[in-house]
Amino acid sequence: MAAVTFRDETATGRPVADPWGVEGLPDRMTVRELIRLRVREEVARYNAGTGGGRYHGLVRPGATETELNGRRRERQPVVWERQADIAERAFAANGFFVLSGDRQVEDLDEVLDLTAGPELVFIELVPLAGG
Repeated sequence: MAAVTFRDETATGRPVADPWGVEGLPDRMTVRELIRLRVREEVARYNAGTGGGRYHGLVRPGATETELNGRRRERQPVVWERQADIAERAFAANGFFVLSGDRQVEDLDEVLDLTAGPELVFIELVPLAGG
């Protein structure tokens, strides 16, 4: 089983958050699968209440979700599939890019070898808001 570490940076290379990882993965996964895995894990942590009060992830919940959560005492769960779809579209539209090792990944369907425990760096070019 393989592992991957996710790290977020600005376009100037400044870290945005602490790196975090996921273990127990297959040896090979597509970039699409890794983006969806990342978003699913972020949303699961948020929905479980383990990530603090604010959502910090690749895609921020849309205005409607944010507004509803601001008015209610109980935080409404974020739907990970919706956020993952937005992240996929953003990657395809160059809203962010991904570095694996020392190279930029350019295709959602590219298969990455995870046996070396790679660090994937997500560089956000524009703020990604969900819907």
